[in-house]
Amino acid sequence: MYNEEIERAIARMAEVAGYLWQRGWAERNGGNISCDITEWADDSMTQSGSSYGPFALGRCVDRLRGASFLVTGTNRRMRYVASAPMENASIIRIGDDGLSYRIVSGEPIRPTSELPAHLAIHNYLRSVGRTRVRTVLHTHPTDLIAMTHNPAFLQKDRLGTLLWSMIPETRAFCPKGLGIVPYELPGSERLADRTIEQLGDYDVVMWEKHGALAVGEDPVEAFDMIDTLSKSAQIYLTARAMGFEPAGMTAGQMDEMKEAFGL
Repeated sequence: MYNEEIERAIARMAEVAGYLWQRGWAERNGGNISCDITEWADDSMTQSGSSYGPFALGRCVDRLRGASFLVTGTNRRMRYVASAPMENASIIRIGDDGLSYRIVSGEPIRPTSELPAHLAIHNYLRSVGRTRVRTVLHTHPTDLIAMTHNPAFLQKDRLGTLLWSMIPETRAFCPKGLGIVPYELPGSERLADRTIEQLGDYDVVMWEKHGALAVGEDPVEAFDMIDTLSKSAQIYLTARAMGFEPAGMTAGQMDEMKEAFGL
């Protein structure tokens, strides 16, 4: 029904939705994914001339005028996005006014309720020239969320540095570390704005007591960064459950990693 590149984007979204469900990071309708597919947009996106809307966005996304996005649907389960992606996601096109969108895929599936936050982030990424960073992924990794319940880990770079030290791969595959956003109302503009503030320095951001958000070239890259951080969290929590504080890599060892891999 769609061109080859859009079919590939749909397949990648479905693949990652399955991983999120398998990890236990997507309870009920938890989490959401959006992908900028403007580069590949053509008439194949509109099946049988279908178009629904326009729907108001509530805030202007001036850099996204005329852009197209693949977005998981509101109240849709990731397990169903994995098995039947276009019955649980939609393709939308942003209006020329930057204030509205239309659904241009076959079924009128409304996008995630956190669409304004996703689009604000995509708008920011374009504004700073990060045009190859096409995916925004939000999910609920149990171990990482648990660590944000400790106020000590909410200090700038405290949690990211700790997780870097648990296993060398985390320093290599998440070289920017981990940003922290103190608790804000889910789906709120303030949460979006505070996340954007962090994305100047980080590709993965933890929302206190809520979840993780990552940006990447595609859903797999975004997922892999959160997955790698989750492995470090599991190592830390396993060591603590065994009754000791893990030593972690030393600052010298992490500097050696930085130099060896050009991080």
